[in-house]
Amino acid sequence: MIKLWIDNKEVEVPEGTTILSAAQKADIHIPTLCYHPDLEPSANCGVCVVEIEGQPVPKRSCCTPVWEGMKVTSNSVKLRHLRKTLVEMVLSNHDVVCPTCNQNNKCELQDLAYLLGVDDSRLPKILEKKPIDDAGFSIVRDPNKCISCGRCITVCQQVQTVNALTINGRGFDGTVTTPFDKGMSESPCVNCGQCVVYCPVGALREKSNTEEVWDALLDDDKYVVVQEAPAIRATLGEEFGMDPEKVTVGKMYAALRKLGFDRVFDTNFSADLTIMEEGTELITRLKEGGKLPLITSCSPGWIKFMETYFPGIAENVSTCKSPQQMFGALVKTYFAEK
Repeated sequence: MIKLWIDNKEVEVPEGTTILSAAQKADIHIPTLCYHPDLEPSANCGVCVVEIEGQPVPKRSCCTPVWEGMKVTSNSVKLRHLRKTLVEMVLSNHDVVCPTCNQNNKCELQDLAYLLGVDDSRLPKILEKKPIDDAGFSIVRDPNKCISCGRCITVCQQVQTVNALTINGRGFDGTVTTPFDKGMSESPCVNCGQCVVYCPVGALREKSNTEEVWDALLDDDKYVVVQEAPAIRATLGEEFGMDPEKVTVGKMYAALRKLGFDRVFDTNFSADLTIMEEGTELITRLKEGGKLPLITSCSPGWIKFMETYFPGIAENVSTCKSPQQMFGALVKTYFAEK
């Protein structure tokens, strides 16, 4: 075990622990921006800098390991000014449109600016507007909001092993983009959405169909139906301050009907159909010597990942649709006839 002091507080951690992890263990807050506990540190932003006794310049705490007897200062006038300047540099190259941004009040850059008292950047705006990449059917990439933290690249390359994102250029010229800058729709992206989950700002977001839904609901000539999946009704309540995993079937049904949906269906019905179809397919393969083992997945992202990177097992994958897709087919055929 290594013994060190952070802000005069004695901390004992295993060898190899970073200063940031040691501080978190001691309940000492060090601001971060590019760091995420699930990912390997990239040390891109520099916001987590600390002063170490005997060291001439501040060090980035997310990637600096502790050593015996180390004395660290995590908060000082010098560090606060340095962090504030770093955030101002990010803002000078950031499209600040908080009121209309999908991450407003959930943005880590916004929270950090508030924490450090950054109400306006003293630096001149150097942002050059770039086109928004929205050609894909599930993910929108806005390079004007990107802060080059590298989280999306790390999760895409190291966790998902898809390699759909990379960085082109250095410094303020650095831009997160796709291979050959062809756009998300022409990249190896499998639409898993992990880049959206880990983006600290609004540079990556799910593509919204909200306006299309409103148009359909307000069209008196359209009969509009909706399906609710089990995962949604088990988690939706938490977004509204209810107990986690509290089932909200009744509230969801009432809300959807008030919005104007003509019918509300449960995806459990088509999930049962999917199980029956997959079971039938397995029995058929066993009897007729079909390709085994039978692999099933209700995730279109996983199916695309398999088809792109493991085409050799494509014949093992079930031909059945997901419960959502199967329900859509039923509504557009049998239910539409009624």
